[in-house]
Amino acid sequence: MSRNATSSALPSSLSRHSSHPSVLLLVACAALAAAGCQKQQAAEKKLPVMVTTQTVALADYAPRTSLTGVIAARTLNNLSFRVGGRVAERLVDVGQHVDPGAVLARIDPQEQESDLRSAQADLDAAQAQQTQAAAAFQRQKTLLLQGYTTRRDFDSADQALKVAQGSVDAANSALANAKENLSYTELKAGAAGVITARQVEAGQVVQAAQTVFTVAEDGDRDAVFNVQETLVAQTAPSPAVTITLLADPQIRAVGKVREISPAVDTASGSIRVKIGIPDTPAGMPLGAAVIGTVSARPVKAILLPWQALTSAAGKPAVWVVDPSSKAVAAAPVDVLAFDSGVVAVDNGLQEGQSVVTAGGQLLSPGQTVDIAGASQ
Repeated sequence: MSRNATSSALPSSLSRHSSHPSVLLLVACAALAAAGCQKQQAAEKKLPVMVTTQTVALADYAPRTSLTGVIAARTLNNLSFRVGGRVAERLVDVGQHVDPGAVLARIDPQEQESDLRSAQADLDAAQAQQTQAAAAFQRQKTLLLQGYTTRRDFDSADQALKVAQGSVDAANSALANAKENLSYTELKAGAAGVITARQVEAGQVVQAAQTVFTVAEDGDRDAVFNVQETLVAQTAPSPAVTITLLADPQIRAVGKVREISPAVDTASGSIRVKIGIPDTPAGMPLGAAVIGTVSARPVKAILLPWQALTSAAGKPAVWVVDPSSKAVAAAPVDVLAFDSGVVAVDNGLQEGQSVVTAGGQLLSPGQTVDIAGASQ
């Protein structure tokens, strides 16, 4: 009876004080403490996470660098007239292919034709004087043998003949120069190629040696790239460069470094590098955009899948598995380079360590793991 009375009395006591604020606060704290204990027990009883790992090992790593460039002619010729004058006719335009000896433009030949006629007249006069001097010399020679003239007159005739012969030679040379100058009124292509630039129009007055056309000669082409100075220093000497046409990756060729500019371009801070492409494919015309790929000098590094990389205190890190407890810990690493699908690690790991490569997003420090497979 007393036990029942006591038990029946307790609820009534609680009911009398249940509306008191302090009682409600105590009940809430007790409930929170109980929930915290349950979460802690659940955390302590967390099941191991299934992960895959890789054993750390050093390997040769040669980072690949790809840059965009253009196809350019190996030889560019700036063509100009050898004589000045007014351009009478322009026969070709930019982009046109020309053959050797093809006439590209003409200047008005009136001045050169006048010089040619004058030179021809000078030659005729010199030849007439030579004929007269030769006859006088022969006459003095005959008279000297017969004793009817003096030695002085004979020497004078001989000297006059030699002067006349010199005048003829000079006139012949002047005539040849006049003929050449007349031929220079036609500008001809010295080799087969494509017109890449034009600087004059018909009716324009040009000076001798003023550039009129620029011709890209046929033959092997170059791929021209603007490369950072650091990349040039890190690349092995005379590397093989794979050239791929940007518009059609199926068209490719392999070239060698032909020329490296000795100076850095002040505007871009880069160095111009020319890659010679022997037997350039027909699908790589002048001005075509291409991609050049080259491998740098190989270095020792640890290659891991990019999924293995995580972050610790804002720095790159990976999860390292303790071989005895199977617990993981974050190990900060120094990344040498990011490549396609892999990360090259320079420092922070030792050979033989086991690194989580898949499942790391579910881990926390001290978490135990089950290893689904290891890649040696």
